[in-house]
This record gives sequence, C-alpha cells and structure tokens, in this order.
Amino acid sequence: MPQVRILVLTSSTGGGHDARAQAFAEWCFQLYRHEVDVRIEQMLEESTKLYRGGVNFYNWIQRKSPWMHKAFYTVVEGLSFLNRRTVTLGRHYYERVLREYRPHLVFSVHDCLNRGYFQLARKILGAENVRCATYCGEFSGGWGYSRNWVEPTVDLYFSRTATANDYAIKLGLPPAKARVRGYLMQPRTYLEVFTPEERRRYREKKLGLRHDRFTVFLATGMNGANNHLELLPALLSHADKVQAIVVCGRNHQAYNELVHWRTQHPELSCFIDSYSDVVYLLMQASDVIVTRGGTTTCAKALHFKCPIIFNAFGGIMPQERLTVKFFRNPGGAELVQNAAQFRGLIDGWMTDPALYQRLRENFLKLRDVENPTVLIQELVGLAQEAAHLQQSRPPFPLSNGNGRGK
Repeated sequence: MPQVRILVLTSSTGGGHDARAQAFAEWCFQLYRHEVDVRIEQMLEESTKLYRGGVNFYNWIQRKSPWMHKAFYTVVEGLSFLNRRTVTLGRHYYERVLREYRPHLVFSVHDCLNRGYFQLARKILGAENVRCATYCGEFSGGWGYSRNWVEPTVDLYFSRTATANDYAIKLGLPPAKARVRGYLMQPRTYLEVFTPEERRRYREKKLGLRHDRFTVFLATGMNGANNHLELLPALLSHADKVQAIVVCGRNHQAYNELVHWRTQHPELSCFIDSYSDVVYLLMQASDVIVTRGGTTTCAKALHFKCPIIFNAFGGIMPQERLTVKFFRNPGGAELVQNAAQFRGLIDGWMTDPALYQRLRENFLKLRDVENPTVLIQELVGLAQEAAHLQQSRPPFPLSNGNGRGK
C-alpha cells in the first residue's frame, strides 16, 4: 500500500478545532508511523484576510463580550449559502494546496470548512481519487449547531455523541454516513492516567498543594479569557478545606495579577501557572473544574472524571450552549453567572458534601468508554481506499476546476 496523504482543515476559532487536528495527526503517527502523511492547514486564516479578521474577531468576542456572538453566529451561518456548491472566498489558496499536496482524504474538523470544500476537492482531484470526512465536536443539537457542519455528500461524518449525531441527520446527513466515535483526544490522555497514589503525589510534589483538600481548578482557554480574580475570594472562607489550581492561558497580565493576589492571601493554597500543556494532569488532580463550554476542555473533564462548573459570566456563546445543555439537563454540571452564585455553590458543598457527591454521580453517568483507535482506523481506511484506486489506474491530468486538464 502506498503512503497515503491526509489534508486536515481547521481554524483557530478557540482552541478545540486545532486540538482535534493535532490529536488526529499524533494518533496517525502512533499507529501508522510513516505510512500516513498528515498535513494540517489553518484554512480560514491562511486563505484570505477577510477570514483571518473574522477569526481574530471571534476570539476577541470570546475574551471580552460573549453576548456579541449571537449576532456573529447568525452572520457565519450565511456561509452555508455562500459555499453551497463550491468555495467562494479563499478559493485560490485552497486550490493551490489541493494541487500541490493531492490528498487522498480531506478531513474537516471545523464547521466552516465542509460545504464547498468537499465539492471543490472532488472537482480538482477527481471524485474517484479523494474521500471527504468530517469530525464534529459538538455535544448536542439545537440552536448553536451550525448548518455549516453538514455537507450531505461527505463520505463519513463522525459525531461526538448520539444526541449530536441525531441532529446532524435532522439537518440532512444521510444516516448511512453517520458514526458516533467519542472524543478525539491526544494519545497521552489515554496513557497518562493517575492512580490514587499518583494523584496524591502529584498534588504534593508537583503542585505544592495538600493531598486531602477539595481542589478547585480555575481554567481558561488558550486566549486567556477568565474571571479568576472574581472567583477566588469565594474560596477564602473555606481555606482550611479548599485549595485552588489556576491557569491563565496566554494572558500575561492575568498571571501577574494572580501571583500578586496569592502573596496577599497566604491562607489559601494556590498553584498558579500561565499557559499549561498539562491541563489533562491538572484535571486529574482536581475535584471540580470551572470553565466555559469549550468542547475539548469538557470532553477531557468527562474523560478524567472531573465535574464541571460552567462559567457563564457575560453570557453563553451559541456553540457553548450545546455543551452546557448536554451536561446540565441530566444534572451533571453546575452553572454560575456571577461571583455570588459561585460563592453560594461552594458554601453549599462545604456545608453539605452530599450535594457535590450527587453532582459527581450524575456527571459520571455521562461518560462513555471508547476505543480511540477505531475513529483513526476508519479515517485512514478512507484514504487508503482512494489511494488504492488511484494506484490501480493510469495517471490522469489534474482538473483546472472547469472540467478540463491543465
């Protein structure tokens, strides 16, 4: 079997899409080494300045004004009509990547990189020479689940949950192409899982915390949007029972302010870091995580059995609503919109630990044991199918996009 080439389409609107693209690449190398070549493209940012500005604006909204995303989301939904049959904006760059790389599989992990992108790949490369697939990371369906995810001509469509899968079918995805395949996380998240004794040592030796205190993880995304300084005072009155793990993403100002806050409140044990690439270990050392509704963070929290408090300060973005709904409807997560609500929640848990235990039990019921290699094998199988068919035929001229050879 010849080496297969897989083009992964992603964009840095938040960190989740890129995390899944990287996870896929790492799994391919882990399982196939040099038999599979993976090329990851930030297709929105690289293809046109307009899209690059839109990505930057999205991330600014996430940091500063989540409520604005309702209008932004409505505008983005218009791409479902703009790219109904082909790529309009950024077409030149995408065509160049297709001609240079000649992928056997185009694999999208972003909602705005399905419609039009699959049709154009088939037109340029020949429909028999390329396969197309989508992995959608949403937890549930409804308002916030972009129509741009579903391109009915896709060869395989992977959903994170059965609930999200049902909604994709409702939007027009042929059921025969639908698969439910779980989390798509990096190999190390399955290999580096703490035993109780390792968790104890990690708290004490690596983080400088007590092993026997309730540990609250105040998290943030790569952009560093957070409300840590508003949340931490709620823990002070329980400093004899509670401690905190705090990360700041790429927000240096927040890190500096929090280090200063810690020196002024020595009674509360705190581990503070800026950007962390071991969040999956910090989750395992925590009893609860405070985070926005990012799909990747929440999937890891579920995997590592760390219950969630959703940070809804400033509102909930449409895509975040899908995640919040999935966890909150069965009573598997809490949500706070301000510091007073957070204080009340912590006070309640410290007064009656059974309240926390009930939440944790509901949360763990949402877990689904998966074999992470099944998804990778199915995707690589699609690429191998196209490569095998291509090898069995004489060379063909690449289409110039109008049905004729170059």
